[in-house]
Amino acid sequence: MAGQAETARDLARRSQAAVRAKDRAAWLSLFAPDAVVQDPIGPSPFDASGAGHHGTAAIAAFYDTVIAPNDLITFEIANSYLCGDEVADVGVIRTLLPGGRQAAIVRGVYTYRTNGAGQIAALRAFWEFDKAELVDV
Repeated sequence: MAGQAETARDLARRSQAAVRAKDRAAWLSLFAPDAVVQDPIGPSPFDASGAGHHGTAAIAAFYDTVIAPNDLITFEIANSYLCGDEVADVGVIRTLLPGGRQAAIVRGVYTYRTNGAGQIAALRAFWEFDKAELVDV
């Protein structure tokens, strides 16, 4: 609807499209200055402390080290639940790793919360690092 801020689902789809397109600037522009990215939630090789990546610089560093090096990242959303300023997407993320010989398959729940002003305030990914599948392609 004209004049209405984008929903969390709208922002999630724009985020996913920017990642697939490898459009760093478009992806980063979706986040509020005080946003947080937790992907996955808790300690992992992507976030040793488990506290998440807070603010523009930390989210940009996450993009540069976790997203950018890969050949392709696609999202297969099986179900999506929009509630208030948040959406929970249930599905699979497939990441074609650098060199194109292996893919990581991650099944999970991916949540996005908007700040109500057309920006992502939080992106939180519920998936278990040790359950990610690595397959030859």
